Amino acid sequence: MTAKKRWIAETLFDPEGFRMSYEVERVLYELQTKHQHLVLFQHKFFGKVLMLDGATQVTTKDEFVYHEMMTHVPIFAHGKAKEVLIVGGGDCGIAEEALKHKSIERVTQVEIDASVVEFAKEHFPEFTKPVLGNKRFDLIIDDGMKYVAKTERRFDVIIVDSTDPLGPGAILFSPKFYAACKRCMKPGAVMVTQNGVPILQTGELTTGISKFRKLFADGSCYVAAIPTYIGGHMAMGWATDNKALRQTPLKTIATRYQKAGSFKTKYWTPDIQRAAFALPRFIAELVDRAKG
Repeated sequence: MTAKKRWIAETLFDPEGFRMSYEVERVLYELQTKHQHLVLFQHKFFGKVLMLDGATQVTTKDEFVYHEMMTHVPIFAHGKAKEVLIVGGGDCGIAEEALKHKSIERVTQVEIDASVVEFAKEHFPEFTKPVLGNKRFDLIIDDGMKYVAKTERRFDVIIVDSTDPLGPGAILFSPKFYAACKRCMKPGAVMVTQNGVPILQTGELTTGISKFRKLFADGSCYVAAIPTYIGGHMAMGWATDNKALRQTPLKTIATRYQKAGSFKTKYWTPDIQRAAFALPRFIAELVDRAKG
């Protein structure tokens, strides 16, 4: 008798009456704690798929879109970044991209749970191997909220690689957290966040941008298409006091990329960076609706 195939559903959008399911080739790791359900499984098309409480976190097939766009867009827009802070990002995918920039002197990653990094070392060595042990990488196991509220360090770029605003991750979407980030940003610095899929998570985007605009001169977003983050465009929140950064000319971005060594990318290009800020009308209207 053939064993019945297991399917695992993305349940994040159950309130909207919508699910997407993956057929599991084999489960690589599964853990149910009193706080969350984590499962890592092999999929015949998407490769390794990590899900947390019914929400897709990362797949080996399309991780490059999210990691490249969260990292290279703010760094190349800034142009002179030396210090980068990553809040969350325990899989080290963001850090791996950031360290490709030779001009960056230090990448500091603050992850609340050391076991997440240990998990990534075992299951996502393609991210962790180039990072852990790199002299320019500083891993701090701490609560991200507490760290940005107290640190004396100052950063050019802050990348908030968080889960959705549920449970322990909710604090990373709060005005208190964004204000604490602002206090440890250098003049002209930029912060980027993951702000969900606008067509399905409208409130997450408008609420986030409203909070940015109460603190920063420029609060907006840019977009990328990530296949396993269902719903079309994903929005990356954008917060800075330097209004010119969003308008960095294509030629300038291309020159900065060349100086950085024109390292290999699979999604990001100078043209894509400029295009990412050209928002579809329905997203632009959501952004305009957000009040500071």
